[in-house]
Amino acid sequence: MRCSRLMKRFAKILRSVFGVARLSAVLLLIFFLTVRVWDPFLVEFVRLKTFDLYQIVKPRTFQKLPVVIVDIDEKSLAELGQWPWPRSTIATMLRNIAQAGGVAVAFDIVFAEPDRLSPDHYSESVEGLSETAVRELASLPSTDVMLSQVMGQMRVVVGQAGRVEIVENDRQDQSQTPVALLGPDPTAFMFDYPKLLRNIAVLERAATGRGLFSVNPDPDNIVRRAALVALAEGNIQPALSIELLRVATGQNAFAVKSDEAGIKGVVVGGVDVPTDRNGRIWIHYTPSMPERFISASDIANGTFDVARIQNHLVLIGPSATGLLDLKATPLDPAMAGVEVHSQILENILSQSFLTRPNYALGAELVVAAVLALLTIYLVPILGALPVFAFGFVLAASWAAGSWYLFASKNLLLDAGYPLLTSLSCFLLLVFINYRREEVQRQEIRSAFGQYLAPDYVEQIAKDPESLALGGERRRMTILFSDVRNFTRISESFADNPQGLTSLMNRFLTPLSNAIMEQRGTIDKYMGDAIMAFWNAPLDDDQQELHACSAALSIVREMQAINVDRKAESDADGTQFFALNVGVGINTGDCVVGNMGSEFRFDYSVLGDAVNLASRLEGQTKGYGTTIIIGEETAKKVRDEFAVFEIDVIRVKGKQEPERIFCLCGDREVANSDEFLHCKMRFEVLLQAYRCLEWAKAVSICSDLSEAKIPEFANLAETFQNRIERFRASPPPANWDGVYSAETK
Repeated sequence: MRCSRLMKRFAKILRSVFGVARLSAVLLLIFFLTVRVWDPFLVEFVRLKTFDLYQIVKPRTFQKLPVVIVDIDEKSLAELGQWPWPRSTIATMLRNIAQAGGVAVAFDIVFAEPDRLSPDHYSESVEGLSETAVRELASLPSTDVMLSQVMGQMRVVVGQAGRVEIVENDRQDQSQTPVALLGPDPTAFMFDYPKLLRNIAVLERAATGRGLFSVNPDPDNIVRRAALVALAEGNIQPALSIELLRVATGQNAFAVKSDEAGIKGVVVGGVDVPTDRNGRIWIHYTPSMPERFISASDIANGTFDVARIQNHLVLIGPSATGLLDLKATPLDPAMAGVEVHSQILENILSQSFLTRPNYALGAELVVAAVLALLTIYLVPILGALPVFAFGFVLAASWAAGSWYLFASKNLLLDAGYPLLTSLSCFLLLVFINYRREEVQRQEIRSAFGQYLAPDYVEQIAKDPESLALGGERRRMTILFSDVRNFTRISESFADNPQGLTSLMNRFLTPLSNAIMEQRGTIDKYMGDAIMAFWNAPLDDDQQELHACSAALSIVREMQAINVDRKAESDADGTQFFALNVGVGINTGDCVVGNMGSEFRFDYSVLGDAVNLASRLEGQTKGYGTTIIIGEETAKKVRDEFAVFEIDVIRVKGKQEPERIFCLCGDREVANSDEFLHCKMRFEVLLQAYRCLEWAKAVSICSDLSEAKIPEFANLAETFQNRIERFRASPPPANWDGVYSAETK
């Protein structure tokens, strides 16, 4: 318990000193540094791919060196027959190489079985031979002996393959290449092969040296490194390239340098070759070059350029696809294994090998820590963008330095992991800051979501400083809707207040959804009435169209509610009262913003255009229409909806007359023959009415009273009643056709 309290107290102190974000980033840095020391395959894989990229961008420049490959290629197989060839053919090839002045030869193949084509073995594979034929064949010279005799006259290194699995064979113990140990015993750091796949004894004895040609690829099966020494059957064995150099230079032994950290290098022929702690060399590749190869068939036939062999180290090995000795390298997905050995020799002879120094891990850890700590310190102070720019410069400097060391010094330092570490810390800090702001926004949404329109809540969440008194002038579209005769309906719920509340929620919810689906902001509810507006707080360049679409949706929603309520009333046997709505829409300049006091305020809109919208909603009763819109609104939507002018009125509280329009449907209605006919007739009615041609106007009213579109029929009745009053009490002589509304 006491330890737990101390840990919590320590954690609290760390949080107070560093802050949650910085502390989290420091912990992430420690995690990344720990993982790098552990160095799992994924981390190593990324590092190796970085080094591959370096070699792809800048491979080693090919230069002619005294190394040549006698290639068992497709051409040789076609001319000399399928592999394995008779050992007499191999002997001929060696004699020709010796005569051409080859310094030493190494086989990247192993002769593990006696030659089945040797005369003394041939009879065993052919049935039906006479005893005489068998005796004659047995008396002929063995091709294995023939090859061994040629090998004994040259400097030849036979290849051996390290095998992990234990296989029993009857080979005699081979001669051991002498090795000098310069330092502590290095065998614990070497690759260990329990067994060797060797050549037949007669060839092993005739050879000057024996070298391992086994190459262990990295976990992704790409050969980037090759062991120059390994442990095989308990003895230290040189790689084929090292043994070839030893034999070619006439040395009796090679040396292995080591310290407590592992192997440091291999010394052969007076050349000190640095290695990693496991005795491996990083191969500095060139692309595969045809200049390295001579076809084995040309050597066997004696049709080759002697200068290509003279004073050269000769490697004999296959590149033919069917012989299955192809290796994936950073530059080539299928390079002949013998060419890999050739490139190792070239690296050693030209001193162009890649090195990864012992301090590489420490340097990479220090760089990762410095970059990450600078990021952790600066992000909360300078902000994400300046730190990102600063970090980019530092990261680019490190990446450029890593590249420079590779390109000019052949040093391998990992640029990727330090950059990944610092970038991860940066992203964590950015995420924590983003999450903190997201939580703040969510708190604002929770606090204000019940009172303000969703768009405005989002705007406040993005900019909490907007929670202040004040307003701005905007061109806006305002909508008022009100349920007709709702007072009478509410009286029927005198004994059921919950039912009245349920009814209001029942129609206010879909009506509100219709408005918000068209990007409207609901200003307030006034009993059964709704006030909404467009083009604030977010810009809406189609505000008039969205407001009219919302109005039509409101009408449709109310009709659907009436259908459901009628069915419910019929089922319950109760009286049904239809819910009819009136909608007024107007567009104009307004002031919108936070209105109220410092203690309570609402986001609302004020202005003459708002008052007119309210008056237009009130006029829907007198005209018998559902939706009336102002002239500014009509100008924007007359091509999209069924809109027509119905009057010029002077509403209560205003002196200037207003031209008003009826909205009775969408584009489909506007294009219908019925609407076009009625609209044309109503325009004639208005002209006759304004010219005091009462008889003509009344005649048209009679025609329109039969219209299938209810708005025209109701308007015809309204104008007919108005004309009857004018007949009884004519307007003044200077009457301008403007109707003065008597009610709001």
